[in-house]
Amino acid sequence: MGASPIFVRFASPEVGPFASAFWRVALALPVLYLWMRIEEAKAPADAPKVSFTKATVLAGLAFTGDLFFWHLSILNTTVANATFFATTAPLFVILIVWLFLKQRVSRGTLVGLALCLAGGAALIGQSLQVDPSRLRGDLYGIFTAFFFGLYFLTIGKARKTAGAARVTFEAGIVTSACLLVIALLFDSRVMPHTWQSIAALTSLAFISQAGGIGLLAVALGRLPPVFSSLVIFLEAIAAALFGWVILGEALTLIQSLGGALILFGIWAARPKPQAPASK
Repeated sequence: MGASPIFVRFASPEVGPFASAFWRVALALPVLYLWMRIEEAKAPADAPKVSFTKATVLAGLAFTGDLFFWHLSILNTTVANATFFATTAPLFVILIVWLFLKQRVSRGTLVGLALCLAGGAALIGQSLQVDPSRLRGDLYGIFTAFFFGLYFLTIGKARKTAGAARVTFEAGIVTSACLLVIALLFDSRVMPHTWQSIAALTSLAFISQAGGIGLLAVALGRLPPVFSSLVIFLEAIAAALFGWVILGEALTLIQSLGGALILFGIWAARPKPQAPASK
């Protein structure tokens, strides 16, 4: 998922932000459908397979909000700013779980979150730019984090009644339908015309959507959403690495230490194995 800002930038000369978000999800649907058929063919006969549950539909709507503001953020502020604010999604996940779902948040999770936030600030902080002309893009990044937090929670709920492929495919149908309407209403540039834009959108669909979001759904069926949301900080590491490899932006010692802090924070927040019940 960390490669998505680069693909969006490559596609932006020909398609608008909402159109690129639509193509990201729509072009991934055939791949996700094929994955769903393979996954369910290999699943046990009694495996849960409920279609279009309330949680799945809500996940599709939440991801619509996420991509709506994410693509606006990428094009209205720096990639570093957009990535940094988007990685605050775990804050919203923890707040929703604690304040609204009344669930206890472990100390290890809070320690891990603090380490990840510190690592993210160290990794991206040197590239952050405080510019009044970009404040709107920064605000879009915060909205991105809020909706992505909702996505984590709703996908985690949906995975209780269906496999990762079905949930990702069905949520993608909801998201692509919503984004198509938004693109047709607000974007004047919807269709790509050059191979560069087509390749960027295809890569966005196959790598960031089918690959990244699909694997995220797999994880959310096996791990708590609060912990899984911390992996969003890996996008900051990916963004820094892509900036180094593709844009030639060398990593400083502070940035390297920030990446190490993120990895340590995720390790610190990992779910602990349950002690065996005493007889």
